[in-house]
Amino acid sequence: MANIDKIRNIVLLGHGGSGKTSLAEAILHKTGKTNRLGSVDDKTSICDYYDEEKEHQHSILSSVINTNYSDTLINIIDTPGSLDFVGPAIKSIPAAETALIVISASAGVETNTRKLFELASKADIPKIIVINKIDSENVEYSELINNIQETFGPQCRCANLPSQDKSSIIDCIENETGDSPAGNAAQAHTELIESVVEADDELMESYLASEEISKDKISTVFVEALKKGTIVPIVFTNARNEIGIEELLDIIVKYSPSPVQAKPVKLTDGDHVTELKADPSGPLAGLVFRVGFDPRSNMKYSSIRIFSGTIKSDSNMICNDDKKGVRPGHILKSLGPENAEIPEGQAGDIITLAKIEELRIGDLIHDGKVSGKFEMPPVPQPMYSLALEPASRGDEQKIGNALERLCEEDPCFKTSRDIQTHELVASGLGDLHLRVTLEKMHNRFKLSVNTKEPKIPYRETISAKAEGHYRHKKQSGGAGQFGEVYLRVEPAERNSDPSLVYKWDIFGGSIPGQFEPAILKGIHDVMDKGIVAGFPLQDVIVSVYDGKYHAVDSKEVAFRAAGKGAFIDALGKAKPVLLEPIVDMEVTVPSENVGDITGDLASKRGRISGQEVLPGNLLVIKALVPLSEVAQYNSQLKSVTAGRGSYSMTLSHYEPVPPNVQQQVVAQYAKAKEEEE
Repeated sequence: MANIDKIRNIVLLGHGGSGKTSLAEAILHKTGKTNRLGSVDDKTSICDYYDEEKEHQHSILSSVINTNYSDTLINIIDTPGSLDFVGPAIKSIPAAETALIVISASAGVETNTRKLFELASKADIPKIIVINKIDSENVEYSELINNIQETFGPQCRCANLPSQDKSSIIDCIENETGDSPAGNAAQAHTELIESVVEADDELMESYLASEEISKDKISTVFVEALKKGTIVPIVFTNARNEIGIEELLDIIVKYSPSPVQAKPVKLTDGDHVTELKADPSGPLAGLVFRVGFDPRSNMKYSSIRIFSGTIKSDSNMICNDDKKGVRPGHILKSLGPENAEIPEGQAGDIITLAKIEELRIGDLIHDGKVSGKFEMPPVPQPMYSLALEPASRGDEQKIGNALERLCEEDPCFKTSRDIQTHELVASGLGDLHLRVTLEKMHNRFKLSVNTKEPKIPYRETISAKAEGHYRHKKQSGGAGQFGEVYLRVEPAERNSDPSLVYKWDIFGGSIPGQFEPAILKGIHDVMDKGIVAGFPLQDVIVSVYDGKYHAVDSKEVAFRAAGKGAFIDALGKAKPVLLEPIVDMEVTVPSENVGDITGDLASKRGRISGQEVLPGNLLVIKALVPLSEVAQYNSQLKSVTAGRGSYSMTLSHYEPVPPNVQQQVVAQYAKAKEEEE
């Protein structure tokens, strides 16, 4: 087992196509972990081992690998870079001490690069920027470095530079000589040291006094500077030709923090916060950050970062607040699809467990001596949806089980059964996300589905006060049924929670209290289905204030019917309206496309709420838009921006639809109901 101070945990982050997986493969080959250089193009990559990853030639899930360099164990988490598959990348950040932000030399800072850098910064972990693909032609390095510094801050400094012919790397930490298309080593060295010494007041004074500073002192303070964020080193690589790989590994081993040096991880349990130290003899505490299933056997594997304690095969492992513990079984180290057994997992390391069905991404595993939750970075809300129908009859149950497995792997893939439309709806981050996930279901489970656009989840409400009355009376021989209810309705504040405010204003016993639950059930029957177009009601205040009962014939079923009837009567007089979901959109586009996009959003009844200028000739357009107008926005944006635009949207609120839209929806509902009958 490696000493804790000889462990480094690294997560590779960056936009799709920047070469993260190629970088991981080059590290494995350069350190002798593999005997040949894996390639995404040749479909021989260890990190991209799922059929869908090989077919589409990009990562879909995160992958865990490990290697040894200079007596140091380096755990590496390779993550997807596509916006459609960003969920596994985001959930991997808390498992690492250092993030390598990989940037393609030719593409520069892209949309996902910026987002993932910000998330790593919020997680308060050190960052190293890797400019990959330095063999690309026509790269203006000075412009690229300026762009990086404009985007991420002046603390981004070159720790090395590519040589003039880009066949080797010039060190700028200890060396001050050499020229490069990206600048000269002397200037880079000076700027780098200035940023490093900012982390230490005493060293800063010595530097300003032009005193000689030892390399050992710089090395010690470099780690602190990385942790404090006063330095974000920029390094250069050409992963496919393995140029700059050893130099990158040297920086990781010498300057990135070990689990002992890193800031303590916190567990939050209400107001109580526990700081976890990387101590093998401490209480067991680990984070499940990745769940995957073997593409052949469908066996479940859960990757866990251990922050404290030690775990063995016979340990009693508890998940979250479970009362009953489980045995971990074999403790494994992952190398992509391969898993090697190790005697135990200790604080600071990343391990994998097999066949533990209870584990989910974000779970705390412990030995009962700690409690709480890890703070996990938020993932985008999946808003691109498709309704699914089994291609073969009788596959409903199998499809449900398969989708549940796929949801475990990907935190941005969700499924639900719409209670109002009865559709099985799958939601993701875009068309590619859902298409590839359904491919995965077909390849792994031999299940196919037909897809269509889902119905928009409208809601209903009222816009005026009204009163309703209903008498339920049934005499058909034998015991009768009787119940009479008077009630009032009025609008509640828009988008209120709960959606129904219910009041029991009966005085004098005109309705015995024993029938109140039945009346409320009748009201809820209508709340679930509405009265305009079959959608759930919201933002309604209802007050039951009078009624009558019969000592013999009054029963719960009668008052449920009376409550339902009185509520429908009142709603019909209270000017019911249809509400539509409004989403908060952020659309990132090249500046030359801003006019096209704002005009298009305006034509979709969107309201532009602001714009933000980003480095790299990009703008973020913020708008509130009806979901019905942008449910399939992905393909439209790609068409307008030639694939360079991206967007995110989250549900903002519900508001009334225009009368012409309400007429169309009501007509569609009436037609569908007629066909059902």
